[in-house]
Amino acid sequence: MIAFLNLLGVAVFAVAGALAAVRRGLDVFGVGIIAIVTAIGGGTLRDLLLGVAPVGWVREPDALLVASAAGLVTFFWVRHRPMPERLLNLADAAGLALFTGLGCAKAQASGAHPLVVPVMGMLTGAAGGVLRDVLCAEVPLIFRREVYATAAILGGCAYVVLFGIAGADAALLAAVALTLVVRLAAIRWHLNLPAHADGAHHG
Repeated sequence: MIAFLNLLGVAVFAVAGALAAVRRGLDVFGVGIIAIVTAIGGGTLRDLLLGVAPVGWVREPDALLVASAAGLVTFFWVRHRPMPERLLNLADAAGLALFTGLGCAKAQASGAHPLVVPVMGMLTGAAGGVLRDVLCAEVPLIFRREVYATAAILGGCAYVVLFGIAGADAALLAAVALTLVVRLAAIRWHLNLPAHADGAHHG
């Protein structure tokens, strides 16, 4: 299940990265690079912080192939159809949720402290999007008022709580589901975190 969810997460995050790159007017090479960076950035950071070597996509390069294919398909698809903003939001939310759960599972398996597990889940889910936004010259979602990293932290906490009660598979699914529900609810109802009156943003 973890292998399947990982490739699914790679695919949807690659789609989100490609859509963001297309919106910025990048060429097909740029779109492919952004798609790959978005898809593998979070897992790469997690593995480096956990001391896992080599990092995941080096050990299992299938992720590179899936990300490249998803990015290219998205590029050529949107050339003939208008790009729906909703699709970008949905792909990004799905990628965040899947990689949050997977990040927690990888951290748990590596023996990380329970307090570290949700942080690793959040970094796995959010770091790829941060790199995407930086490369596309946009303020990353994690630094805006939107409920983004908060959704991942909540999902990670659910993983830690349920891991000892219901087992690893149930904890993984719960983390993915809670992260996705919170993020989609934030998009649907424009839920934001409180911000300083001077305009400081964080998510």
